[in-house]
Amino acid sequence: MSERTYRVIVRGVFAALDDAQRAGLLASADEHDILKAAFTEDGTLIYDRELRTFTFRCVVRQAADLEGEAAGGAACDRAAAALAERGIGHGVLRTQVTSVDDMKVRRPRRG
Repeated sequence: MSERTYRVIVRGVFAALDDAQRAGLLASADEHDILKAAFTEDGTLIYDRELRTFTFRCVVRQAADLEGEAAGGAACDRAAAALAERGIGHGVLRTQVTSVDDMKVRRPRRG
């Protein structure tokens, strides 16, 4: 069976952070900077020091017969699990799904 690969960006807002959660997030904020963002299998959590919104970037591989929406759902599950591991709540999650298989690679012309 063939497989498709998706890059998914999950966006959301932090919900009801207490002082301890805020302190923990701020202590590791440098590790979660946008400049360190990457699409990985496990996912990368990105946020700034304002602690309002976050993004979670991950790679989802799934059967080719499934729609991109399924990849978005899988990414939301991963993001929710990553936040739950840290004891952090979130609001509604939104996704942006891009099929890596459909990307065009533009190579510079040799001249």
